[in-house]
Amino acid sequence: MPKTLYRIYVVELSKRVYTKNAKFRAANPQFNGVLECLYVGMTSKTPNERFEQHKTGHRNKKGYKISSSIVEKYGLYLRPSLYMHIDPFLTREEALIAEKEIALELRREGYAVWFN
Repeated sequence: MPKTLYRIYVVELSKRVYTKNAKFRAANPQFNGVLECLYVGMTSKTPNERFEQHKTGHRNKKGYKISSSIVEKYGLYLRPSLYMHIDPFLTREEALIAEKEIALELRREGYAVWFN
């Protein structure tokens, strides 16, 4: 059986998230409103499958909500140009580290970014 691969994905969020969500605003004090608001995540599914889970408020078999409420409420669409160049990761741990690094890099570039 093939080993699970983990991928990074990026979702563009409505800019309303910045004005309506205090936690998002507090996490992005550098944001000047020029670029977009983004969500960076990692998944063992395809980015499209994971985005659909977010938008539908998906719950796992045990009943736990595994979707981000920020993406569920403010997610617009995937931004493949910001993640297609990133190779998949062999472990969840590597992907989590990369998710944070990529999110912080996008913040440095001027985006407002949320990640878990």
